[in-house]
Amino acid sequence: MDLCYNRPMWTLDTILDRSIVFSFDRGGFLRHQRNFDSGSLKVDLRNKTCLITGANSGLGFETAKKLAKLGAQVILVCRNRSKGLETMAKIEGTVRLEILDVSDLKAIQQFVSDFEGSQLDILIHNAGVLPTAREETRQGNEMVFATHVLGPFLMTRLLLPKLLAAQSPRVIWVSSGGMYAQKLDLQNLQSVKSPYNGVTAYANAKRAQVILNELWAERFPSKEIVFNSMHPGWVDTPGVVKSLPRFWKVMKNRLRLPKEGADTIVWLAVCEKIAQETGKFWFDRCSVATHLFPWTRETKSEREQLWNIIEGLTSPFMHQDALKLESKHSKTVSKSA
Repeated sequence: MDLCYNRPMWTLDTILDRSIVFSFDRGGFLRHQRNFDSGSLKVDLRNKTCLITGANSGLGFETAKKLAKLGAQVILVCRNRSKGLETMAKIEGTVRLEILDVSDLKAIQQFVSDFEGSQLDILIHNAGVLPTAREETRQGNEMVFATHVLGPFLMTRLLLPKLLAAQSPRVIWVSSGGMYAQKLDLQNLQSVKSPYNGVTAYANAKRAQVILNELWAERFPSKEIVFNSMHPGWVDTPGVVKSLPRFWKVMKNRLRLPKEGADTIVWLAVCEKIAQETGKFWFDRCSVATHLFPWTRETKSEREQLWNIIEGLTSPFMHQDALKLESKHSKTVSKSA
């Protein structure tokens, strides 16, 4: 793992970080926090619009709360209206609630058509699911793949006109350290193999997110839009309690607080130094490697295939104006992947 903390190669801190357990846990955050620039979050986000999916709890809620406190207009994208309204009541600032299931491609198409505002400054893909059994969306896509990959990809494409209308727009993908053990499996993106394994589906989708982030950055080499992905470490969120109860039971006393897991999301959204950093993977405000093991690396051909598969599944839901703008501003992935 690449570490950007300025210290000798072999110290107690670097040894602990290479253990993973003592890096991803709360102790890891508290150690890394000592190296944070305390002034990097002191920004004024007035006149900035931020959209966060999965914003009603956990990382999404903590991110929304912090960005609203900094003055941004925050759009909470939630599946459940009552939970969304409860979340709104807990946040001080300018907040708007939008109801959307990001696994539903048709709903995303309509959502963007109805989107209020001429620009979008920050887009944060945070919504996530980890079911125990295979489920399909209205379009017949597997739920984990649709929620983490197809939906965010389509939303990004459709919102390109709004993003390009902003000054220094940013797109952030909230991935997971769980993807480190997973090689991209193009043959099982939709988790059709039996028996179904939700954890594997989740890790494969998170691996795909990180690759797509890099490919998006390649499409915008002039950095008109800055793309970054991150993982929050092991965080005590409602999603972890529900989807990984055994892991939570064993690790609950060592899990990070949601606001600690959300710290790097907020930092990527607002830190001025990140305006020229694109296509990277971050952990605790540090650019880190996307692979820890050589056997998880994908080929250039597999990266290109991933883009083409997802583009093919989402193109029927694209708007012509967004397609034209994408063609005008972006570089063809097949030439650079």
